[in-house]
Amino acid sequence: MSVWFLPSRAATGRFGEALGCRLKAGSVIALVGDLGAGKTTLTQAIARGLGLKSHVASPTFGLINEYPGPIPLFHFDPYRLRYAADLQDLGFHEYFERGGVVVVEWADKFEELLPVDRLTLHIEIDEAALQDELEEDAPRMVRASASGSEYVSLLAGLEQDTALRDLLARS
Repeated sequence: MSVWFLPSRAATGRFGEALGCRLKAGSVIALVGDLGAGKTTLTQAIARGLGLKSHVASPTFGLINEYPGPIPLFHFDPYRLRYAADLQDLGFHEYFERGGVVVVEWADKFEELLPVDRLTLHIEIDEAALQDELEEDAPRMVRASASGSEYVSLLAGLEQDTALRDLLARS
């Protein structure tokens, strides 16, 4: 497990872009966090890192948004769903075979449907800093855990990225 302190919204963006640059077709990112934790903000940054030009919006009401590109992005938000079968009815498993990056917000809600091999990011707002900052720009803590050798290597690459560490330290 790796822990990242993201002192601002800009730092969250830098982290997401650095992650997005390292993803490839078939990558799965599971996002876990409370409302307002920054899951969609992080997904927007991942999309920029993938080189996508589309505006990435929360798919809360549509459940899934697809963004075309050299590596497409499939962005799920099952927050409003009650049952795993509802997500399965959307063809959820088929998206893992479509040659894109799959990002799932609220991933803990239907964890049993996710592939075993994935990168899971737990995002939390630094509550102590909330009194001094607007929630959208409050510092975040990201705990990253990797399942599968591909994601262990991905996480190790992020940890060894001194340019990323320097950028986050200056944010």
